[in-house]
Amino acid sequence: MAFPAGFGWGAATSAYQVEGGWDADGKGPSVWDTFTHQGRERVFKNQTGDVACGSYTLWEEDLKCIKQLGLTHYRFSLSWSRLLPDGTTGFINQKGIDYYNKIIDDLLKNRVIPIVTLFHFDLPQALEDQGGWLSETIIESFDNYARFCFSTFGDRVKQWITINEPNIFSLLAYEFGIFPPGVPHPGTKGYQAAHNLIKAHARSWHSYDSLFRKEQKGKVSLAIFAGWVEPADPNSVSDQEAAKRAMAFQLDFFAKPIFIDGDYPEVVKSQIALMSKKQGYPSSRLPEFTEEEKRMIKGTADFFAVQYYTTRLVKYQENEKGELGFLQDAEVEVFPDPSWISLKWVYVVPWGIRKLLKYIKDTYNNPVIYITENGFPQGDPASFDDTQRWEYFRQTFQELFKETLVNVHWDRRATVSLGHFRGEYFHEELPDSQWNLCE
Repeated sequence: MAFPAGFGWGAATSAYQVEGGWDADGKGPSVWDTFTHQGRERVFKNQTGDVACGSYTLWEEDLKCIKQLGLTHYRFSLSWSRLLPDGTTGFINQKGIDYYNKIIDDLLKNRVIPIVTLFHFDLPQALEDQGGWLSETIIESFDNYARFCFSTFGDRVKQWITINEPNIFSLLAYEFGIFPPGVPHPGTKGYQAAHNLIKAHARSWHSYDSLFRKEQKGKVSLAIFAGWVEPADPNSVSDQEAAKRAMAFQLDFFAKPIFIDGDYPEVVKSQIALMSKKQGYPSSRLPEFTEEEKRMIKGTADFFAVQYYTTRLVKYQENEKGELGFLQDAEVEVFPDPSWISLKWVYVVPWGIRKLLKYIKDTYNNPVIYITENGFPQGDPASFDDTQRWEYFRQTFQELFKETLVNVHWDRRATVSLGHFRGEYFHEELPDSQWNLCE
């Protein structure tokens, strides 16, 4: 298979999943440290990220793998509480700065472009204690943290991701309660967190644009998870509409405000308002942006970062009982085709990525697209037979190159080669209708 000239091939990791050193050298606790240390089997076999891959002390070994693979890009996240132990610039941890400086400098020396994520689910516990992503104060806290990172590392980092998968994070942390803080609030707090995540991203983008862009000449976006969906019955109008709603609730919920007009999709607003009214709420459970906020949010991305793994079928599922919940608001049922090959929650549907990228191209005015995550789960860790994963990538690339797109870049989700810590976050498997939303 011939790759286009200038094609970017990368790997992606996140701080909590690979670093370890959870309390080393002045690092403060994150919500994941608190969550996994509570026991009660909140995660599979009470695993923690205390050691993980040990990348905090074994970075040189990771660098060898990066060089051996011939990567052009390496995406990693900063641990907010390693840099700012209490989440604020009131106390700055120099050893955390030194650690990330070395990673960035080593990458550049080896002609690997760093893509840096500011937030990958590991909020400092001190900020969670003040309300976390449910409090509007988090917007200023995140902006201050972002400014600190831009100022400290932006002379060398030219590609930034503010927030990783805000759609997944808001659902798993606040809708289902299986990520920290670990309390489910169906149909309510997930929307509140999402609202603050969007505003925090926009504020930090404006900070970069006004204070750093002229000198540093970098680019800033956020990374949105998106699976592709198809109507279960292609001849059913209700299933076709359900598939459109699924895309609106999953991808467009975050992408439309940022890339188009500063506001949520109309179908999302109307669905949640309708369900809220039926349930006796005096107003919609979905918060509203002010006109000033809409102007602030619109256009706050320099490229479109998307994370695709798999595809699902969707059919209309009327919320007859008026139940609270994200899927209930969308009135959809989501499930795989039983004929699709799968491992864990990833079903091999190579054409899904082509259709997704075309949707983004057509809906969002042909933006520069970075595929910042994609991959296939590890099978038997004791086996060196990785045929399934190799075949997944081969088929996916073939589909990708069928679509004429501008500036598509690819980051392979790091797995065996970089010792990527895929810690099983879930004590029990979610119903399949929810797995399409989970990494």
